[in-house]
Amino acid sequence: MKQWVPKKVFFTKGVGVHKHKLQSYELALREAGVEKCNLVNVSSILPPKAKIISKREGLKQISAGMITFCVQARLSSNEPHRLIAASIGCAVPADKNSYGYLSEHHDFGETEKTAGDYAEDLAAAMLASTLGIDFDEDQSWDERRQIYKISNKIVKTRNITQTAIVKGHKHHTVVALAVFLM
Repeated sequence: MKQWVPKKVFFTKGVGVHKHKLQSYELALREAGVEKCNLVNVSSILPPKAKIISKREGLKQISAGMITFCVQARLSSNEPHRLIAASIGCAVPADKNSYGYLSEHHDFGETEKTAGDYAEDLAAAMLASTLGIDFDEDQSWDERRQIYKISNKIVKTRNITQTAIVKGHKHHTVVALAVFLM
């Protein structure tokens, strides 16, 4: 049986505004550059040896109608003045033969930094627990980040985050995605 393990991943984000919720989502995907794909949401594993590529390079490799696997964070609101955020966190192990983690996070009232740090911390914490790195969950993200770096088991973390403040009564949708390529 053939295995379908992605070889590449890229990160993208977008925001869409429309009177209809579904169309605001489509516009957010359009801004992210993946509106022409048939998106399939998957869980949070970054495959071993997966190469992280730029959004520009990734968008060149997709085509209309393509079945496209992704980890996606998405949030919508039409409540005026509401701050919305969607974020994907990523933690890459030092051992390229091991798998990493992606996390999806979406919430109300969080700034880009707060949502991004939370998603990044979540991915790193999941990877750290898999790798047997001891850490105190009550420590701040900055303190834990130092422990992860010192352990030499997590090589890097990152996030991509989209926020928006709802204006008027139109639906606003924010998306953040990690898009896999075979």
